[in-house]
Amino acid sequence: MTRRPAPADDDAVSARLAGEPAADLSRDTEVPEHGNGSLFALEQPSNRKLAAGIADDIEQYIIGRGWPVGEVIFSEADLMERYNASRSIVREAARLLEQHTTARMRKGRGGGLVVTRPDVEPVTNVVAVCLEYEGVTPLQLFEARVALELSAVELATERVTEDDIERLRHAIEAERNIPLDELWRHTHDIHVAIAEVAKSPAFPLFVTVLTKLVDARATSHASGTRAPEIYHAHSAIVEAIIAGDASLARHRMRRHLEAITPYLH
Repeated sequence: MTRRPAPADDDAVSARLAGEPAADLSRDTEVPEHGNGSLFALEQPSNRKLAAGIADDIEQYIIGRGWPVGEVIFSEADLMERYNASRSIVREAARLLEQHTTARMRKGRGGGLVVTRPDVEPVTNVVAVCLEYEGVTPLQLFEARVALELSAVELATERVTEDDIERLRHAIEAERNIPLDELWRHTHDIHVAIAEVAKSPAFPLFVTVLTKLVDARATSHASGTRAPEIYHAHSAIVEAIIAGDASLARHRMRRHLEAITPYLH
Protein backbone atom coordinates (compact mmCIF):
# COMPACT_ATOMS: atom_id res chain seq x y z
CA MET A 1 0.00 0.00 0.00
CA THR A 2 1.18 3.51 -0.81
CA ARG A 3 0.16 6.65 0.99
CA ARG A 4 -0.93 9.92 -0.57
CA PRO A 5 -2.56 13.15 0.67
CA ALA A 6 -6.28 12.84 1.28
CA PRO A 7 -8.74 15.18 -0.50
CA ALA A 8 -8.87 18.51 1.31
CA ASP A 9 -11.62 20.94 2.15
CA ASP A 10 -12.46 23.02 -0.96
CA ASP A 11 -12.10 26.22 1.08
CA ALA A 12 -8.54 25.43 2.13
CA VAL A 13 -6.82 27.66 -0.42
CA SER A 14 -9.02 30.71 0.13
CA ALA A 15 -8.77 30.28 3.89
CA ARG A 16 -4.97 30.07 3.67
CA LEU A 17 -4.69 33.35 1.76
CA ALA A 18 -7.22 35.05 4.01
CA GLY A 19 -5.00 34.26 6.98
CA GLU A 20 -7.35 31.65 8.40
CA PRO A 21 -6.24 28.14 9.38
CA ALA A 22 -6.10 26.02 6.25
CA ALA A 23 -7.29 22.47 6.01
CA ASP A 24 -4.51 19.97 6.62
CA LEU A 25 -3.55 18.72 3.17
CA SER A 26 -0.64 16.71 4.44
CA ARG A 27 -2.61 14.01 6.22
CA ASP A 28 -2.32 10.71 4.41
CA THR A 29 -4.77 8.01 3.53
CA GLU A 30 -3.97 4.64 2.05
CA VAL A 31 -4.85 3.99 -1.56
CA PRO A 32 -4.03 0.97 -3.71
CA GLU A 33 -1.38 1.24 -6.37
CA HIS A 34 -2.21 0.84 -10.02
CA GLY A 35 -1.15 -2.43 -11.61
CA ASN A 36 2.06 -0.87 -12.94
CA GLY A 37 2.92 0.67 -9.58
CA SER A 38 1.97 4.27 -10.50
CA LEU A 39 -0.43 6.43 -8.54
CA PHE A 40 -3.32 8.45 -9.87
CA ALA A 41 -3.79 10.96 -7.07
CA LEU A 42 -4.65 13.82 -9.39
CA GLU A 43 -7.40 11.81 -11.02
CA GLN A 44 -9.46 12.55 -7.92
CA PRO A 45 -11.78 15.50 -8.71
CA SER A 46 -11.07 17.10 -5.33
CA ASN A 47 -7.31 17.06 -5.99
CA ARG A 48 -7.69 18.53 -9.47
CA LYS A 49 -9.97 21.21 -8.07
CA LEU A 50 -7.48 22.00 -5.33
CA ALA A 51 -4.59 22.30 -7.82
CA ALA A 52 -6.70 24.63 -9.96
CA GLY A 53 -7.56 26.70 -6.89
CA ILE A 54 -3.90 27.03 -5.96
CA ALA A 55 -3.04 28.06 -9.53
CA ASP A 56 -5.79 30.71 -9.46
CA ASP A 57 -4.53 32.08 -6.14
CA ILE A 58 -0.96 32.26 -7.41
CA GLU A 59 -2.16 34.13 -10.50
CA GLN A 60 -3.91 36.66 -8.26
CA TYR A 61 -0.71 36.97 -6.23
CA ILE A 62 1.27 37.65 -9.43
CA ILE A 63 -1.26 40.28 -10.54
CA GLY A 64 -1.08 41.90 -7.11
CA ARG A 65 2.70 42.06 -7.42
CA GLY A 66 2.41 43.92 -10.72
CA TRP A 67 3.37 40.87 -12.81
CA PRO A 68 7.15 40.81 -12.10
CA VAL A 69 8.31 38.91 -15.19
CA GLY A 70 11.46 36.85 -14.56
CA GLU A 71 11.17 36.88 -10.78
CA VAL A 72 11.24 33.64 -8.80
CA ILE A 73 8.29 34.01 -6.43
CA PHE A 74 8.18 30.60 -4.69
CA SER A 75 10.20 27.42 -4.54
CA GLU A 76 8.39 24.11 -4.64
CA ALA A 77 8.96 23.73 -0.90
CA ASP A 78 7.55 27.23 -0.33
CA LEU A 79 4.38 26.31 -2.20
CA MET A 80 3.95 23.07 -0.28
CA GLU A 81 4.24 24.97 2.99
CA ARG A 82 2.17 27.96 1.88
CA TYR A 83 -0.78 25.82 0.79
CA ASN A 84 -0.13 22.89 3.13
CA ALA A 85 -0.34 20.70 0.02
CA SER A 86 1.42 17.63 -1.31
CA ARG A 87 4.16 17.79 -3.91
CA SER A 88 1.93 16.20 -6.57
CA ILE A 89 -0.77 18.85 -6.11
CA VAL A 90 1.76 21.69 -6.15
CA ARG A 91 3.31 20.33 -9.34
CA GLU A 92 -0.11 20.07 -10.97
CA ALA A 93 -0.80 23.71 -10.01
CA ALA A 94 2.55 24.70 -11.55
CA ARG A 95 1.65 22.80 -14.72
CA LEU A 96 -1.61 24.74 -14.96
CA LEU A 97 0.24 28.02 -14.52
CA GLU A 98 2.59 27.04 -17.32
CA GLN A 99 -0.39 26.21 -19.55
CA HIS A 100 -1.78 29.67 -18.81
CA THR A 101 1.69 31.13 -19.60
CA THR A 102 1.57 32.84 -16.21
CA ALA A 103 4.61 31.16 -14.63
CA ARG A 104 6.86 28.13 -15.06
CA MET A 105 8.79 25.94 -12.65
CA ARG A 106 12.55 26.27 -13.12
CA LYS A 107 14.67 23.41 -11.83
CA GLY A 108 18.12 23.47 -10.33
CA ARG A 109 20.01 25.83 -8.06
CA GLY A 110 18.08 29.04 -7.50
CA GLY A 111 15.07 27.52 -9.21
CA GLY A 112 11.42 27.82 -8.39
CA LEU A 113 8.25 29.29 -9.83
CA VAL A 114 9.27 31.99 -12.32
CA VAL A 115 6.80 34.64 -13.50
CA THR A 116 6.52 34.68 -17.30
CA ARG A 117 5.08 37.04 -19.87
CA PRO A 118 1.65 35.85 -21.06
CA ASP A 119 1.54 34.42 -24.57
CA VAL A 120 -1.42 35.20 -26.84
CA GLU A 121 -1.14 31.88 -28.71
CA PRO A 122 -2.96 29.76 -26.09
CA VAL A 123 -5.67 32.42 -25.92
CA THR A 124 -6.06 32.29 -29.69
CA ASN A 125 -6.34 28.50 -29.64
CA VAL A 126 -8.98 28.53 -26.90
CA VAL A 127 -10.99 31.24 -28.67
CA ALA A 128 -10.78 29.30 -31.94
CA VAL A 129 -12.20 26.19 -30.27
CA CYS A 130 -15.02 28.19 -28.66
CA LEU A 131 -15.89 29.84 -31.98
CA GLU A 132 -15.94 26.48 -33.73
CA TYR A 133 -18.27 25.14 -31.05
CA GLU A 134 -20.58 28.15 -31.43
CA GLY A 135 -20.62 27.66 -35.19
CA VAL A 136 -19.18 31.11 -35.96
CA THR A 137 -18.51 31.35 -39.69
CA PRO A 138 -15.35 32.92 -41.16
CA LEU A 139 -17.43 35.82 -42.47
CA GLN A 140 -18.96 36.48 -39.02
CA LEU A 141 -15.49 36.36 -37.50
CA PHE A 142 -14.30 38.79 -40.15
CA GLU A 143 -17.16 41.20 -39.39
CA ALA A 144 -16.04 41.31 -35.76
CA ARG A 145 -12.49 42.08 -36.88
CA VAL A 146 -13.65 44.91 -39.14
CA ALA A 147 -15.66 46.53 -36.34
CA LEU A 148 -12.73 46.27 -33.94
CA GLU A 149 -10.07 47.54 -36.32
CA LEU A 150 -12.13 50.50 -37.52
CA SER A 151 -12.50 51.59 -33.89
CA ALA A 152 -8.77 51.05 -33.29
CA VAL A 153 -7.70 53.09 -36.32
CA GLU A 154 -9.99 55.97 -35.32
CA LEU A 155 -8.60 56.07 -31.78
CA ALA A 156 -5.07 55.77 -33.11
CA THR A 157 -5.63 58.83 -35.32
CA GLU A 158 -6.87 60.83 -32.33
CA ARG A 159 -4.12 59.73 -29.94
CA VAL A 160 -1.03 59.36 -32.13
CA THR A 161 2.11 61.06 -30.78
CA GLU A 162 5.44 61.91 -32.36
CA ASP A 163 6.93 58.76 -30.86
CA ASP A 164 4.03 56.74 -32.30
CA ILE A 165 4.60 58.26 -35.73
CA GLU A 166 8.23 57.24 -35.67
CA ARG A 167 7.26 53.75 -34.53
CA LEU A 168 4.61 53.33 -37.25
CA ARG A 169 7.00 54.48 -39.96
CA HIS A 170 9.63 52.08 -38.64
CA ALA A 171 7.06 49.26 -38.83
CA ILE A 172 6.24 50.14 -42.43
CA GLU A 173 9.93 50.27 -43.31
CA ALA A 174 10.48 46.88 -41.67
CA GLU A 175 7.58 45.49 -43.70
CA ARG A 176 9.11 46.90 -46.89
CA ASN A 177 12.25 44.82 -46.27
CA ILE A 178 10.39 41.53 -45.85
CA PRO A 179 10.59 39.30 -48.96
CA LEU A 180 7.24 39.32 -50.77
CA ASP A 181 6.80 35.57 -50.42
CA GLU A 182 7.14 35.94 -46.64
CA LEU A 183 5.08 39.09 -46.12
CA TRP A 184 1.84 37.18 -45.59
CA ARG A 185 3.32 35.78 -42.37
CA HIS A 186 3.66 39.32 -40.98
CA THR A 187 0.47 40.99 -42.22
CA HIS A 188 -0.90 41.31 -38.70
CA ASP A 189 2.17 43.18 -37.37
CA ILE A 190 1.10 46.63 -38.58
CA HIS A 191 -2.48 46.03 -37.42
CA VAL A 192 -1.24 45.30 -33.91
CA ALA A 193 1.03 48.36 -34.02
CA ILE A 194 -1.94 50.57 -34.94
CA ALA A 195 -3.99 49.00 -32.13
CA GLU A 196 -1.20 49.83 -29.69
CA VAL A 197 -1.24 53.46 -30.81
CA ALA A 198 -4.95 53.52 -29.86
CA LYS A 199 -3.70 53.52 -26.23
CA SER A 200 -6.24 50.96 -25.05
CA PRO A 201 -4.60 47.74 -23.75
CA ALA A 202 -7.48 45.53 -24.85
CA PHE A 203 -7.18 46.46 -28.54
CA PRO A 204 -3.77 44.88 -29.25
CA LEU A 205 -4.82 41.59 -27.65
CA PHE A 206 -8.16 41.37 -29.47
CA VAL A 207 -6.68 42.50 -32.77
CA THR A 208 -3.91 39.90 -32.46
CA VAL A 209 -6.39 37.11 -31.78
CA LEU A 210 -8.84 38.10 -34.53
CA THR A 211 -6.19 38.75 -37.18
CA LYS A 212 -4.62 35.36 -36.56
CA LEU A 213 -7.97 33.60 -36.70
CA VAL A 214 -9.04 35.42 -39.87
CA ASP A 215 -5.66 35.02 -41.58
CA ALA A 216 -5.81 31.28 -40.88
CA ARG A 217 -8.93 31.22 -43.08
CA ALA A 218 -7.60 33.48 -45.84
CA THR A 219 -6.16 31.04 -48.35
CA SER A 220 -4.55 33.59 -50.65
CA HIS A 221 -1.98 34.76 -48.12
CA ALA A 222 0.07 31.59 -48.47
CA SER A 223 0.66 32.22 -52.17
CA GLY A 224 2.13 35.67 -51.56
CA THR A 225 0.31 37.00 -54.64
CA ARG A 226 -1.32 39.85 -52.69
CA ALA A 227 1.85 40.93 -50.91
CA PRO A 228 2.49 44.16 -52.90
CA GLU A 229 -1.05 45.48 -52.48
CA ILE A 230 -0.98 44.57 -48.77
CA TYR A 231 2.15 46.64 -48.30
CA HIS A 232 0.72 49.64 -50.18
CA ALA A 233 -2.56 49.42 -48.23
CA HIS A 234 -0.70 49.40 -44.93
CA SER A 235 1.39 52.39 -45.97
CA ALA A 236 -1.70 54.36 -46.99
CA ILE A 237 -3.47 53.62 -43.69
CA VAL A 238 -0.46 54.72 -41.65
CA GLU A 239 -0.07 57.95 -43.64
CA ALA A 240 -3.74 58.80 -43.02
CA ILE A 241 -3.23 58.21 -39.27
CA ILE A 242 -0.12 60.40 -39.25
CA ALA A 243 -2.04 63.12 -41.15
CA GLY A 244 -4.73 63.02 -38.46
CA ASP A 245 -7.47 62.16 -40.96
CA ALA A 246 -9.63 59.64 -39.10
CA SER A 247 -12.24 59.42 -41.85
CA LEU A 248 -9.64 58.61 -44.50
CA ALA A 249 -7.86 56.15 -42.20
CA ARG A 250 -11.14 54.31 -41.53
CA HIS A 251 -11.97 54.27 -45.26
CA ARG A 252 -8.58 52.85 -46.17
CA MET A 253 -8.70 50.27 -43.40
CA ARG A 254 -12.18 49.12 -44.42
CA ARG A 255 -11.18 48.87 -48.08
CA HIS A 256 -8.04 46.94 -47.12
CA LEU A 257 -9.96 44.48 -44.95
CA GLU A 258 -12.77 44.00 -47.45
CA ALA A 259 -10.19 42.93 -50.02
CA ILE A 260 -9.69 39.79 -47.90
CA THR A 261 -13.30 38.58 -48.09
CA PRO A 262 -13.03 36.78 -51.48
CA TYR A 263 -10.30 34.59 -50.00
CA LEU A 264 -12.11 33.48 -46.85
CA HIS A 265 -13.12 29.84 -46.78
